[in-house]
Amino acid sequence: MRKTIIGWAAALIYAGSAAAAPLPAPRRADQQQFLSLYKELVETNTSLSVGSCTLAAERMAARLKAAGFADSQLTLFADPEHPKEGGLVAVYPGTSTSVKPLLLIAHIDVVEAKREDWARDPFTLVEENGNFYARGAADDKAMAAVWIDSLIRFKQSGYRPQRTVKVALTCGEETNGAFNGAQWLAANRRDLIDAEFALNEGGGGSADDHGKVVGQALQVGEKTFANYVLETRNPGGHSSVPRPDNAIYQLAHALDRIEGHEFPLEFTDTTRTSFREGGAGRGDATGRAMVALAANPADKAAEAIVNKDPFLHSNLRTTCVATMLEAGHARNALPQRATANVNCRIFPGHSVTQIGDELAAIIADPGVTVTALAPLRPGPPPPPLDPKVLGPAKLLAKRYFPGVPVVPQMSNGYTDSTFLTAAGIPAYGVPGIWDDPDGDGVHGLDERISAASLLVGRDYLYDLVKAYAG
Repeated sequence: MRKTIIGWAAALIYAGSAAAAPLPAPRRADQQQFLSLYKELVETNTSLSVGSCTLAAERMAARLKAAGFADSQLTLFADPEHPKEGGLVAVYPGTSTSVKPLLLIAHIDVVEAKREDWARDPFTLVEENGNFYARGAADDKAMAAVWIDSLIRFKQSGYRPQRTVKVALTCGEETNGAFNGAQWLAANRRDLIDAEFALNEGGGGSADDHGKVVGQALQVGEKTFANYVLETRNPGGHSSVPRPDNAIYQLAHALDRIEGHEFPLEFTDTTRTSFREGGAGRGDATGRAMVALAANPADKAAEAIVNKDPFLHSNLRTTCVATMLEAGHARNALPQRATANVNCRIFPGHSVTQIGDELAAIIADPGVTVTALAPLRPGPPPPPLDPKVLGPAKLLAKRYFPGVPVVPQMSNGYTDSTFLTAAGIPAYGVPGIWDDPDGDGVHGLDERISAASLLVGRDYLYDLVKAYAG
């Protein structure tokens, strides 16, 4: 999930603060070199069904070796039970032994893509109309390619940072319940990825319908992802003799109660700041309500206005929604069993177990079981609003995106930052690369990224890493 702020960026349209980001032409030699690397990574199929993250990691390691990296600076890893879901950790040494490293992380697995559904082969990179099309062109191989390319540029230029810079390419972010490389590294090779803080996906920007960048965000914290199965059972029987304890009706009543429940409004330091700063830049009724709510969370009139925006409503609380149903075994029989999946996005400060207990209390029917599905993800507190992280991102954005503020925000979605932050490595979703208003088809058909976003974002992120490392 490369971008989890699509709704947020759409909500924060800064009047008079859009900046065009023209693509330099003709392309520089270093950009051509980068695009070769990017093409190889994108065209390596890394879907769970038939692809191999391990192969993609090996190819990126070969790129680094060709640039002069020693074997000792490259660690290819794979769990023996998941041989095709491996990854890579690369290390570019810094000059200081006292300053902790910087970690750059990106997932290289992609969402499934069927050729018959796409206008183009999803695993052949195609450039058309100013865009690059392919599965993973944006999510998240754009960032993965930028991180590997940055290390190569460091090597080629002889750059000597104070901080050691590490890059981790991992698998498993896109598939719930599959092997997750970031989680594995945090649990088994914490030393390999040890860092003061990490840069990841989850932030970024959005452009308007004319291709102008209208917002940039630095992700600071995210919700916890959890699925719960609701289940009802009874003996069933012949449909000609209905009985009051119908499993489907019982489940439907439980879902009605969940639908009618509003989790309470909450703020973190990040969301309070984002509502205050983002709202101040809007100049409309919603913006004024955002500022008022940040100042006074008990302002019900302001909350009512903000809640009309689905993204902002969700950014203020835990949300739970039914996503799947299954019931009955025959058209002429009473149902013996009915189940529903309820997907929750949990506000920081609450555990998966706690929200499961709250769902059971909301349903208030002991005949409905509530079971949290594995894996049970950690729910770490959000990283701090650290000036040494926010400062360089904002300062550099003034040069690349003049007039466009960088707003800290909490993601309604989920990234591998969850595992890093839980392991004591605060992870931030960086600004830079941006999407069009429709989200660039990420997770859907004909995924794309604009050439301007990719190449300008690449330069922004390269300079940002140097700002943190130097």
